[in-house]
Amino acid sequence: MNTAKPPAPVLLQPPPFSRRKLFLTLPGLAAGFQAVVAVAAETTTAEPAPLRVGVSPVFPPMVFLQGKELAGVEVDLARALGEKLGRKVVFVELDWKDQTEALVARKTDIIMSSMSMTPARNAVMSFTRPYFKVGQLALVRREDRNEHLFGVMVPPDTKVAVIKATTGDFLVQREFPKANRKAYASGAEAARALMKGSVDLVIADSTLVWYLAGTHAADGLSAVPFALSEEVLAWGVRRGNDDLLAAANEFIARATQDGTLAKTFRRWMAVE
Repeated sequence: MNTAKPPAPVLLQPPPFSRRKLFLTLPGLAAGFQAVVAVAAETTTAEPAPLRVGVSPVFPPMVFLQGKELAGVEVDLARALGEKLGRKVVFVELDWKDQTEALVARKTDIIMSSMSMTPARNAVMSFTRPYFKVGQLALVRREDRNEHLFGVMVPPDTKVAVIKATTGDFLVQREFPKANRKAYASGAEAARALMKGSVDLVIADSTLVWYLAGTHAADGLSAVPFALSEEVLAWGVRRGNDDLLAAANEFIARATQDGTLAKTFRRWMAVE
């Protein structure tokens, strides 16, 4: 018979308290907490994506270059829209013929470049509400103006300057198919061709024609005050970008009501 006493139960004791370990642990916890807070703050305060605005600076006074800087109605309105949205505006300069492709390819977010609303364009992009009414006008040499007293005359073989891929270009192709159409990259190039006698007249947006007639009055250029069409200007937004479309429409509505639109147009052209 085993008379040995069983060993007394051993109570598990917590490890001895160490102030040094506590002091080493607390800074680590604090650093980790600060890192979490920093990441959260960075997430909540991150700047929104910039607003990429497609422009073709060949349509004064709507959008053009003053020296090396962009200027004009559309430039002022783009900056005001960006401020309203809290987004930095980045202007993306493109040839006019590349604007739609760049928008669809997500290289730009909105086209603000004196663009007329047309069914063909509306098939590939969403338009904001119109913000200005224009028409196609003719720019001629002053000595030729009497030929157009009762309307713009474009006999066969008339050399007509247009800006490539604009509504003026399409109008000439449609309404004056027998004209000798000459496409240029900008209104300035077309005006120079007219002054040199390389073309007989220029057909372009009324805003551009009045601007060229004013800046080249001393050079003998004059506008024919007979509209060949009636169009409205709007901004193009990629299909599906409904938030930006709604925000742009709200901006146009407010700018119309508070006088921002009128003030901007008066800055760059004589309008009532």
